[in-house]
Amino acid sequence: MSPCRLDRLPARPTLADLEASYMARGAALVMCDAARRLAVETLQAERALQDRWRTGGSPRPGSGR
Repeated sequence: MSPCRLDRLPARPTLADLEASYMARGAALVMCDAARRLAVETLQAERALQDRWRTGGSPRPGSGR
C-alpha cells in the first residue's frame, strides 16, 4: 500500500489557501482511511480462506464454489 498524500500550505497562506487545504486534507484523509480499511478487510478475508482451506472447511454459501 502506498502512503497517503496530504496537501501542504504555501509559505504565506491566504484565507482561501487555508480553506482549500482544509477541504483537500479532509478528502485525502477520508480516501486514505477507506483504502486502509479495504486493505485490512481483504487481508482478513484472505487469511480466513487460508485457514478454512488448511482445516478442510468448505467455502461459504454464495462464494461461487
